[in-house]
Amino acid sequence: MTSRISLPITAGIIASLISSTSYGASLSLQQAIHLAQKNDPWLTQSQHIQAATTARQIAAGTLPDPKMSVGLANLPTDTFDFDQEPMTQLKVGVSQMFPRGNSLALKQQQLKLQSQQHPFMRQDRKAKVAANVSQLWFDAYLAQESIALINRNRSLFEQLAGVAQANYASAMGKSRQQDIIRAQLELTRLDDRLTNLLQQQEMQLQALSEWTSDAFINEVKPTGHSASPQALSHYSASGLALTRKLPNLHILKQQLVYTKVTTPQTLAKHFMQHPAVKALDQQIQASQTEIKLAEQKYKPEWGVNASYSYRDDDPNGNDRADFFSVGVTFDLPLFTANRQDKEVQAAASQAEAIKTEKWLLLRNMIARFETAKAQLKRLDQRLSLYQSQLLPQMHQQAEAALTAYTNDDGDFAEVVRARIAELNAEIDALTIHVAKQKTIAQLNYFFTTN
Repeated sequence: MTSRISLPITAGIIASLISSTSYGASLSLQQAIHLAQKNDPWLTQSQHIQAATTARQIAAGTLPDPKMSVGLANLPTDTFDFDQEPMTQLKVGVSQMFPRGNSLALKQQQLKLQSQQHPFMRQDRKAKVAANVSQLWFDAYLAQESIALINRNRSLFEQLAGVAQANYASAMGKSRQQDIIRAQLELTRLDDRLTNLLQQQEMQLQALSEWTSDAFINEVKPTGHSASPQALSHYSASGLALTRKLPNLHILKQQLVYTKVTTPQTLAKHFMQHPAVKALDQQIQASQTEIKLAEQKYKPEWGVNASYSYRDDDPNGNDRADFFSVGVTFDLPLFTANRQDKEVQAAASQAEAIKTEKWLLLRNMIARFETAKAQLKRLDQRLSLYQSQLLPQMHQQAEAALTAYTNDDGDFAEVVRARIAELNAEIDALTIHVAKQKTIAQLNYFFTTN
């Protein structure tokens, strides 16, 4: 992302952009994006989830714990003497179960695939944060610079009101009392527009501060990580202002944006590398592993058990042999129609559902890209029209109306209308220029790769 002076709009707009206003801390677009990504608790949450999944992956590949048993068998109930009967035994046994087929390895593989999707999800999250914060920053910037434009033009209306007042007081020219009232009315309307724009600016800055603020970030950061010292204290909404320079964003894939016709297949090929699509690819692979896991349930689960039985000497002191036992257990998955078959069917349907989600995402991305691409084309056309024709013509009209009025050959209302039209055209040009940068920020999201 580059930050350089954009194409010139008009001399009036440039003058308003470089005019000094009393602001607090200045926040550039790059700084806003950096702070938003640095202070995003979602990224920390994703890291914790990935760490938990990785830990479960190791645990999933381990055999279940063996089971130990201790028992007293065949103890006579008439005397409870351990040496009375030959079958009385102190029995100690151990058993170990072995999961079905390759269940352990497949479960490990599935959790590994689920864990590997989180880096892609974090990349996608950072790209979304950059796009969303860009929209908020540009909206706040538009309000800020519109205020600067109106403040700059307000002095012109004050001068017009002064001229009308002076002419009316001296009884010279064609000034009338209604001209004075009209000038006062337009100043009041400008004040109302300023109040409205200030409201919009404050709302956008408050929304932006949600991302730039480090509030509660120490509560979610991993141990050893501290919050940015510049975030909350330096960029809080109460004293926040934006830099006066409008960034000129660079389009990452100009050949796709400025190609007249791009097939969905071509766009899908590029979007396949997007982190959001890559994360779904990991989910699809994990779902394929789930099918293999379900198929393992057709195989028996095995168990091995062994025991040692101690017998006491008989009442006459004769030695009795101890016993050792070993055995194998396994289940018989014979009735599979309502269990194993259905579980495999459910896993296959779930895998197809995730595949469908991937193609839905691609289709949505293609549609949103084409919408932004068409919008950028029309914004370029409008900006060119404003720069080459409309703004110069508006300025000429305002100057001609003022000249005619000062020479007693024009109407004061026409002067006011011409000045208002010129101000509105300058604000419209600024709005188009900001809208173009917002559209580029949206387009660049689609070109996010590893």
